[in-house]
Amino acid sequence: MDTILITGASSGYGRRTALYFHARGWQVVAAVRTPRPDALPVSESLRVVELDVTRPESIAAALEAAGPVDVLVNNAGIPAIGVFEGTPMARVREVFETNTFGAMATTQAVLPGFRERGSGVVVNVTSSVVLGHMPLSALYKASKAAVEGFTASLALELAPFGVRAATVQPGACLTTNFARRATADGAAGAAVPAPYAEWADRVMAGFTSQELFTTEEDVAEAVWRAVHDTTGQLRFPAGADAHRLAEAR
Repeated sequence: MDTILITGASSGYGRRTALYFHARGWQVVAAVRTPRPDALPVSESLRVVELDVTRPESIAAALEAAGPVDVLVNNAGIPAIGVFEGTPMARVREVFETNTFGAMATTQAVLPGFRERGSGVVVNVTSSVVLGHMPLSALYKASKAAVEGFTASLALELAPFGVRAATVQPGACLTTNFARRATADGAAGAAVPAPYAEWADRVMAGFTSQELFTTEEDVAEAVWRAVHDTTGQLRFPAGADAHRLAEAR
């Protein structure tokens, strides 16, 4: 039975993906930064491990607890919506530490096992912001675009060893904790200098009134497709809005 390790699995896309694979007979290791007893239905085939992707010792401990895995899904991330001029550099570094460097560090930790076994899949969850130019997302897009470039080159490095890498690009989802955090920290907050305020409010109003959105199930399905792909596809849009952006691009 194949085993999948999913970071950021306590809620949102990560939790849904864990349940999706579990329902289809996989062994699931749900990696969470802060364990919550009621977050997932723990069983012999669904385990929870504590993992902070910004701490090397936490990554090592989580992988030791997980044992050999066949698939790594780098889903852990933090939101970043706001005007870049008003974003402290400490916040910039925080976002990159989780969204970019965390994904890289966790990937690097599993690669020796994948390479030695001659199989394995790395799926990096990025965002549809990489598919177009969107306001109030400069920092977030930068952190995710870096992962896109990383994954594209990584896939070439790993191919000779039978290991694959791909990205899943979710569109906008307003129902996750991630989305609620983004809204709370975003355009209505202190990160918007006064000259930008009226414009930023209009941008956010337009965003929340759009017709097409992504669901958690869309993302879980896209991860499933990425894991089982045999065509060499590198990028997997997830959700109606993400597919529209991908087609337009």
